Amino acid sequence: MSAHTVAPPAQVELAIGGMTCASCAARIEKKLNRMDGVEATVNYATEKAKVAYADGVEVADLIATVEATGYTAREPAPPVPVPEGGPAAGADDELRPLRQRLITAVVLAVPVVAMAMIPALQFEYWQWLSLTLAAPVVTYAAWPFHKAAFTNARHGAATMDTLISLGTSAAFLWSVWALFLGTAGTPGMTHPFELTIGRGDGAGNIYLEAAAGVTAFILAGRYFEARSKRKAGAALRALLELGAKDVTVVHEGGHRQTVPVGELKVGDRFLVRPGEKIATDGTVVEGSSAVDASMLTGESVPVEVATGDAVTGATLNAGGRLVVEATRVGADTQLSRMARLVEDAQNGKAAAQRLADRVSGVFVPVVIALAVATLGFWLGNGAGWTAAFTAAVAVLIIACPCALGLATPTALMVGTGRGAQLGILIKGPEVLETTRKVDTIVLDKTGTVTTGRMTLLATHVTDTTSKGEVLRLAGALEHSSEHPVAQAVAAGALAEAGTLPAPEDFVNIAGLGVQGVVEGHAVLVGREQLLAQWEIRLPVELARAKARAEAAGRTVIAVAWDGEARAILEVADAVKETSPDAVRRLRRLGLRPVLLTGDNEAVARAVAAEIGITDPADVIAEVLPQDKVDVVKRLQGEGRSVAMVGDGVNDAAALAQADLGLAMGTGTDAAIEAGDLTLVRGDLRSAGDAIRLSRKTLGTIRSNLFWAFAYNVAALPLAAAGLLNPMIAGAAMAFSSVFVVGNSLRLRGFRPGF
Repeated sequence: MSAHTVAPPAQVELAIGGMTCASCAARIEKKLNRMDGVEATVNYATEKAKVAYADGVEVADLIATVEATGYTAREPAPPVPVPEGGPAAGADDELRPLRQRLITAVVLAVPVVAMAMIPALQFEYWQWLSLTLAAPVVTYAAWPFHKAAFTNARHGAATMDTLISLGTSAAFLWSVWALFLGTAGTPGMTHPFELTIGRGDGAGNIYLEAAAGVTAFILAGRYFEARSKRKAGAALRALLELGAKDVTVVHEGGHRQTVPVGELKVGDRFLVRPGEKIATDGTVVEGSSAVDASMLTGESVPVEVATGDAVTGATLNAGGRLVVEATRVGADTQLSRMARLVEDAQNGKAAAQRLADRVSGVFVPVVIALAVATLGFWLGNGAGWTAAFTAAVAVLIIACPCALGLATPTALMVGTGRGAQLGILIKGPEVLETTRKVDTIVLDKTGTVTTGRMTLLATHVTDTTSKGEVLRLAGALEHSSEHPVAQAVAAGALAEAGTLPAPEDFVNIAGLGVQGVVEGHAVLVGREQLLAQWEIRLPVELARAKARAEAAGRTVIAVAWDGEARAILEVADAVKETSPDAVRRLRRLGLRPVLLTGDNEAVARAVAAEIGITDPADVIAEVLPQDKVDVVKRLQGEGRSVAMVGDGVNDAAALAQADLGLAMGTGTDAAIEAGDLTLVRGDLRSAGDAIRLSRKTLGTIRSNLFWAFAYNVAALPLAAAGLLNPMIAGAAMAFSSVFVVGNSLRLRGFRPGF
């Protein structure tokens, strides 16, 4: 390494414990970023911190900083395998304490609220019964709020818990004071459930129903928020849990041994029986079967695989017995890479969320100041302690920075998780904004619009020859050649005939074709020039078919035997069946599709016409790989916002240059790394689904942020004006967070297609 080379910063992901609102995340992020050489992002919804740190900084230093702020931090443990169909590990354990406190709060708070609201239930000394029931609610049930508020106070900070603790404690202590020192304990006294500014001092008024009701409402909000957050992250957890847990390794000599999948190494061969999951990425070395990859790609149709074909870990062997040689294990597998991409996207922050985080960081101190100002204002206007106190408590309780903190990450969690289920990987929140702007989509032809491999498309025979005979004799010769065109003919012949005879006297004639003897016939397969060397000419009907095929940009192979031309074969890189429908879907999204290829003009126009691109200006042919970037730049120079879909190494630079890069997951690692969206399936229709899902996720984020800001902007003035009872304020605050999470969960219903 040269003296001027700077080593890239190391990265670590920390699991953060103890966060209760977006203000907590903002505090931790601020503390970490104050460390020299540290750049951190803390996500409240995922409860994780993504930290990049320079040399000289240790992970232990980062953890110590978080703990000094009043929270816990640790490096996340690897996912724990769970039984098939079992619940996520620890799911119930995390929610059980919260659920117990919620049940206690609801059971005890309901009679307290009922007695306060319904005069018929108010008997002699009913206030003392209310105090007895409310005390456990405000102490035991609300203990997490008080504990967090105390911890934050020790570190000179205030969070959402501070507001809740202050509000409920003030209401409870005021009521205790009124009962013991005021007139609230006087027999026969009633307690009107209302707030009227200017109704006088009235120290006898108690707010036990507010203290108990607010605690119950906020605990309910926290509980349903926690459950919803778990649902939001369910797709990623399901992805991590897809893989096989054990694998049967086949050793030399045929000895088999069942071992945990973590012990599998590259080069090991393992057995996959019908109905079992493929343990890791590999290549089939024995057997054939149908493989169901729907859990990774969203594609419901099983794929046929045989010796030499690549298979992906976590997919299901739906048919025969396979022996697979491992090519990738552990963190290098496609499943692990998908999980990392999804998790990285969920930990990211959009520009709008960064603004929300800045607001959350100062939100709580501003609310406390507003509550104090509210108290002073009403006292100064002669409203009396009761009215002034009630308005101040309502201000404390109705404020909700949690909704601001949850607006982006919950939508990202659900959107990216749903994408992963459909084989769409979104790299980060910045990508979402770009999808809204793109108006042009460049489609690389080979491997994206087409299959990327030569295929036998048509066979034209003379009147005296059968198609089956042509394919059997031609396929037998071509099967011995390594040329891509020959392999396409051989594959088509095998599919048609099932088995092929063995050739004799096989000769490969470079640039022209092959010749040999098959079943006693002297057979020629190749270009027309090869036949001409043997003074064989194509009959009129075959010559016309050849001209039509070449006009469509297809490669034409002639077949002759025993001195007579018998057929011509059309070979080409076939258009995927789904590509025309994909282009129609892209148009419906308001995008202008452009076909980009290195092939000649005739081939390009033929493929474009087949998929529905008819404007000559939208077909760009004879482009060298290194010139693809220039094409994207030229389109951008025309004022277009360009998306690019590609799959090869030569597409990587163009994918990076485009405003939005969509990499086909069936392509190269370089293309996938350069893309903003990865389409795990080799189906161009998923490009439209990816853009639709991204736009829908962005729309959900925006609606969440609008609600969160609008709620606080509207609610705080109402509370300060004395128009909200504290208990109603607590219910509204709890609902705001649940609403944001619930709105995000609607993305789970996203369906591919139009």
